[in-house]
Amino acid sequence: MKKKVQQELKKVLGKDVLLEKPKDKKFGHYATPIAFSLAKELRRSPMQIADEIAKSFEESPIFEKVEPLKGYVNFKLSESFLDDYATWALKNEERFGADEQGERILLEFVSANPTGPLHIGHARGAVLGDALARLGKRLGNKIQKEYYINDAGNQIYLLGLSIYLAAKEELGEQVQWPKEYYRGDYIKDLAKKAIEVFGRAFFSSKEAIEELASWGKDQMMELIVHDLEQVGIAFDSFVSEKSLYERWDEVLKILKNHGAIYEKDGKLWLRSSEYGDEKDRVVVREDGRPTYLAGDIIYHYQKFERGFERYINIWGADHHGYIARVKAAIKFLGYDPNRLEVLLAQMVSLLKGGEPYKMSKRAGNFILMSEIVEEIGADAMRFMFLSKKADTHLEFDIDILKKEDASNPVYYINYAHARVHSVFAKAGKNIQDVVDVPLVDLPQEAKDLLFDALVLPEVIEDAYAKRELQRLTDYLKFLAAQFHSFYNRHKVIGTEYEDRYLKLFLVVALSIRVGLGLLGIEAKKRM
Repeated sequence: MKKKVQQELKKVLGKDVLLEKPKDKKFGHYATPIAFSLAKELRRSPMQIADEIAKSFEESPIFEKVEPLKGYVNFKLSESFLDDYATWALKNEERFGADEQGERILLEFVSANPTGPLHIGHARGAVLGDALARLGKRLGNKIQKEYYINDAGNQIYLLGLSIYLAAKEELGEQVQWPKEYYRGDYIKDLAKKAIEVFGRAFFSSKEAIEELASWGKDQMMELIVHDLEQVGIAFDSFVSEKSLYERWDEVLKILKNHGAIYEKDGKLWLRSSEYGDEKDRVVVREDGRPTYLAGDIIYHYQKFERGFERYINIWGADHHGYIARVKAAIKFLGYDPNRLEVLLAQMVSLLKGGEPYKMSKRAGNFILMSEIVEEIGADAMRFMFLSKKADTHLEFDIDILKKEDASNPVYYINYAHARVHSVFAKAGKNIQDVVDVPLVDLPQEAKDLLFDALVLPEVIEDAYAKRELQRLTDYLKFLAAQFHSFYNRHKVIGTEYEDRYLKLFLVVALSIRVGLGLLGIEAKKRM
């Protein structure tokens, strides 16, 4: 809708025009401050220019009214335009809110260490990445979702050691637990399964630890993939960190050739401070082992080799310091670091009945994503994780998400969608009965609701462009509230407006359904 208005303005004015939304709809649906930018060029007052611009749209079928106001030009859309757009949207649901941006993007998210089940911190990044991909694809981008498996380094060895020691205990032996190890019932479960798979004799030698580490990692990845699938998240590709180190010598040589590496104190350092990092970073330790950063460098070299136009990483907020060093490495490798975008997901705090949610016994020292899904469902979890900007702390009480009233946004929005279906059932009508009914001569309140329902495409584009998916959750809450308010004040069945209101409600339901779908939530027809 906004694009159609911009196209009309460009056709008449011969240039792209910035559109804003007036705070009060009584001034119009859109406004432009273009007269202010033209004033200096034309050496005339913005008021005079705005007056002339308004007159040039007097014959436009798109607008009911175009008025100048203090240098601004306000545009009120015509009923016929809104009706035509509403009819088109109802008949073209797959294209409503869609676009043809066409950017090829590699989106990496979750990438949790495969040493334990997913916790709620991982879940926030997982839901954000999946929803961002859904919006991006709706807008015509080709997005590949990738999981980077952190299967190299000490944490995998510790997983194997933890399973090994837990199995020894299960077999009745006394064991000495080290300072660092993985704990929780999931380790005990893995130990029991390992005994069944490998047999008791397998645990008589410490050489079993390495095999257990690899086996345990695979078991954890199966669980992680399963937990993600339970909330509707699937990946197109997986990349193993361990496998990447086969290319370290190759990548290190490129870095050296580009003057990125120097030796000091027996270590190899990346000159990352030359490109925005606060200091240089070690990439090879004194004993010759590459650091964690080396793995990131190889991975991003491999990413850029694949020729995507943009790369998006979703990391936990604790990885903030890695952004500058990774971008510096990309620059040294000969690629444009501006093609890499990093989104940070802050931590989540859960309450239950106003009190901190108890840590999972199964996980040891954190709250499992699967437990929260079991308690409130995938839809509620997804919605709440997307209800605030990702880089801000999120806290919510899961008991609220069990309520069946307006305090529970997921229930409230779904209830609006289900209510539309209920009204149609009471009226004994179906969609085809009203989809071509002209939405004309409506009360102003109905016109306002129609406009609110039709701005979804703008919300989708804005939420995706700004990487702020809470704009979509906020919009859905707003639209549901507007609908419930309208429905509670207006009789529908048996009135002169029945068919027109039913069509209006269909548009509301369409926007709720499409909007929820882009969040990974299926709108309910019955409550």
